[in-house]
Amino acid sequence: MLNPAIGKLIYECENRYSLVNEIAKEARVIADKAIENEEIILEKPVSLAINKVAEKRGLL
Repeated sequence: MLNPAIGKLIYECENRYSLVNEIAKEARVIADKAIENEEIILEKPVSLAINKVAEKRGLL
């Protein structure tokens, strides 16, 4: 199970599509920054993006 629970994120969002879209955009930004700075990310960008979106919404 992902932390935070996806159910909480979906509840806070108007629909699933917009949630997936927001997380995908955030994951792309994270991945692009890592490539630009030549960093190695140990966690998947999508996992990092989910946590970042949850922080923005006050769920963490």
